[in-house]
Order: sequence, then C-alpha cells, then structure tokens
Amino acid sequence: MLKIKVFFKQIAALFLTFSMTVAPLFGVIRQGGKSAFFDNWSASDAFTADCAVRMDKQPDKDFVILNLTDIQLNNAEAFNEVGAQTKAVIDRLVADTKPDLITVTGDNGSMFLAYNEMIRMLDSYGIPWAPIMGNHDGHGFPGEFWCAYNFADAKNCLFRFGPADMGYGNYIIHIYENDQIIHTLYMMDTHDNIEADNCNGPKGDGYDHLWENQMLWYAWAVNGTNKLAGKAVDSSVFFHIPLCEYNSAWNAATEDGKFKAEYAETSFGEKREGVCCAPENNGFFMLMQRLGSTKNVICGHDHVNSFSILYEGIRLTYSLKTGAGAYSDADMNGGTTLTIASDGSTTTVHHYVDAASLTV
Repeated sequence: MLKIKVFFKQIAALFLTFSMTVAPLFGVIRQGGKSAFFDNWSASDAFTADCAVRMDKQPDKDFVILNLTDIQLNNAEAFNEVGAQTKAVIDRLVADTKPDLITVTGDNGSMFLAYNEMIRMLDSYGIPWAPIMGNHDGHGFPGEFWCAYNFADAKNCLFRFGPADMGYGNYIIHIYENDQIIHTLYMMDTHDNIEADNCNGPKGDGYDHLWENQMLWYAWAVNGTNKLAGKAVDSSVFFHIPLCEYNSAWNAATEDGKFKAEYAETSFGEKREGVCCAPENNGFFMLMQRLGSTKNVICGHDHVNSFSILYEGIRLTYSLKTGAGAYSDADMNGGTTLTIASDGSTTTVHHYVDAASLTV
C-alpha cells in the first residue's frame, strides 16, 4: 500500500515538475528576459517602504519566526520514509511554535522533484515563508533562476529576486507594530564556491560569501530603514554560509569544548564539525558592528553545528538542521525560533525534535 501511495505521489510530482519547469520559460518570454525580474539598484537610490516586504506584529503577542535549514532531500528521499519523517518534523515544529513567519536558510532541496515537493509542502501551511539560497540550490536543476522563479511564484512565499548582480534573493522584511518598524530581516545570498577573485578569497579556493556590492546594499538598507523609521532599528541577517567570525566566537567562548564562565549564560549549542566559511574574511561582521543595527546572524550549512554565541555584541547562531536529508545527527534535528518583542528585542531558542518518536 505504501509503495502504491509513493508511486502516485511521484506521478503527481512529475506533472508538477513539468509545470514548474515550463512556467519560468514562459515567464522569461513574457517579461522580455531574466533581467526583468531583478531590481536595478543603485546606492544613490532613495530608500522607501516599498523596498521591503511588510509584515505586521500583533501588539499583544510576540512575533515568532521559525527557521528551518538544510532540508536537502533528494528525489528518492522526498517520497520515502526520510521525506515523510522530515515533513512530520516540520509539522511538529509548526504546531509547537505557531510561527508568524517561516524562514529557510538554504540548501532547500537536492533534485527536481524534491525541490518542488519542498515548495509545495512549505506553501501548504498557509504561513508566510521566506527562503534564501544555499550553496547547493541550483545544483542538478536548470539553475538558481529556476529555484528563484518558483519561490516567487508560490502563493505564500515572500521571496524577491532582489538587486541584479548580487545572486538570487537579497531582500528585506520589515516587521511593523502599530505602523512603526520594530525589527528588520535581511535575507542574503552567500552563493556557492568562489568563481572569481573577490573579498572572500581567490577563485576556486573554497566557499564564497557576501560580495562587496551586497555589503553596500546592506549598509544602504540599514541607513535607509533607520531614516524611514526615524530611529535606530534592530535587525537580523539570515544567510546560508557562516561568517569567519563563527570560528572566532567558538574559540573565544569555549575551552575544551565547554563554554567559559563569561559566555555560559548567553551561549548554547554544540560544535561537531569545522566552521565551513570563506577562506578570507570579507569584513561584513565589522560592518555590522559599525552600523550597529544587526543583533543576530542565523545561518545553516554545517549540519552538525548548533552553537549560538553572543560575540562582540552580535549573536551568531547555527540553526538546527531540519530532517535527515544529506548528512545529519539524529539528536541535532529540528528548527530554531527567533522571537521578536514589541521593543524589537529578540530571543533565540532551538527546538529539538526526536524524529524517531513521530508517526509517519
């Protein structure tokens, strides 16, 4: 019986894949080329409310963001027990945390059918969701544009293509309360491997990260948001590949794998693998410190790291990996919430899910 259900789900997914593959082609033709989907941004542009997606927080409750990361199912996994268990994990997280927004920090799927199933699943909750690209998004597909188009086309997805020549999906979400911006989310693309010499290192020497023009855009957006709000607005940055400072934070905060006394009350989580960052420091952490807006960075990428450390004024957090796609540790499975209070302050919590205990 299970095999028959899986077969029909795969057939349905094939039809969905066909429509989702053809749709971008017709979309590009209608718009006159791929460039029409991106913003023509300049640092001299005025920052307006239309530069960001707007979400409204209810005054009588916290705004809850549930972050998922590295779902990364392949076609076979998406329709077998691994996929069913991953959905059960997400179902549990959604039921337990009751999020106002779901964010997804990259490596969203590994193959055509699995990617489509992931989009369908996340859209089915009826909750706004905001994904970013990981280093594996676009692998084995027609490309990242295909991923981005289908994100933007999903009913409940907030994804925007963003400015041209910065990758895919650099966009802004403003959280409002009583018509005032209280917190801003910066969703940013850290790309794949370094394809040309840049601030992250020489071509072919490792993982890429934010580019110079993305950092200019971020500074423009922070300053523009503060001016628009008439005050300094706290913010959080979501991307896939960690900053070099994740390594520095761990080394500063721990001794023999345990948090030092001065970090123990504000830090949690584990480090079970290396910090897979760019070979050179691009200076983004120092930029965040100088501008003074960003209080949280949330990433994925390293599946069995879960530490969250308040380091030099900014909390650096690995979100919990969601599901058993690619490599994972069963006891480090779930999602991470970022809860925003009325004053814009935030609380970060991991939500562990014992997948083996769930009925699928």
